[in-house]
Amino acid sequence: MISLTVTALVFGVVFLAELPDKTALAGLVLGTRYRASYVFAGVAAAFALHVALAVAAGSVLTLLPQQIVHALTGVLFLGGAAMLLMKKDEDEDEVRKPENQSFWKVAGSGFMLILVAEFGDLTQIMTANLAARYDDPLSVGLGAVLALWAVAGLGIVGGKALMKRVPLKLITKVAAMLMLALGVWSLWEAVTG
Repeated sequence: MISLTVTALVFGVVFLAELPDKTALAGLVLGTRYRASYVFAGVAAAFALHVALAVAAGSVLTLLPQQIVHALTGVLFLGGAAMLLMKKDEDEDEVRKPENQSFWKVAGSGFMLILVAEFGDLTQIMTANLAARYDDPLSVGLGAVLALWAVAGLGIVGGKALMKRVPLKLITKVAAMLMLALGVWSLWEAVTG
């Protein structure tokens, strides 16, 4: 059974953490050059694979005693918050253009770009943390993949317009504060549990 609370929490945390990431900008670049639906298909498949791997890794962590899991996830959340707060603004990387506009070429380019760029990324680590923390792989996986797909869709279709209205620094700070709160909460549970 899916927990809407866990799904919503995971969606919010992952969405805010991924929004300022370079992969949203890469999706924007691909979306301006190619058919959006083709780009989204490839990007969505790559994110689904990353979430499955992260949830599997997080589920393995649930085999440890709860206090150790809480302490570990707390430290990792605090590290993620620190990474977001110390992150420097980056220019978008140039994305190579496929030779033609076929579905498989465009979707394949989007898939490979995200697969490589996101491996071991902060949101993948956070998803593993959340899977370990809540011991609810289906709810965590659903929240994470929907968040990543939403960011990809925003990046592909309207990233420039969003960034003009909402400062990237504000989005990054909100994501960092959420991760900081989750980290403190997890450490509190490790100490008191």
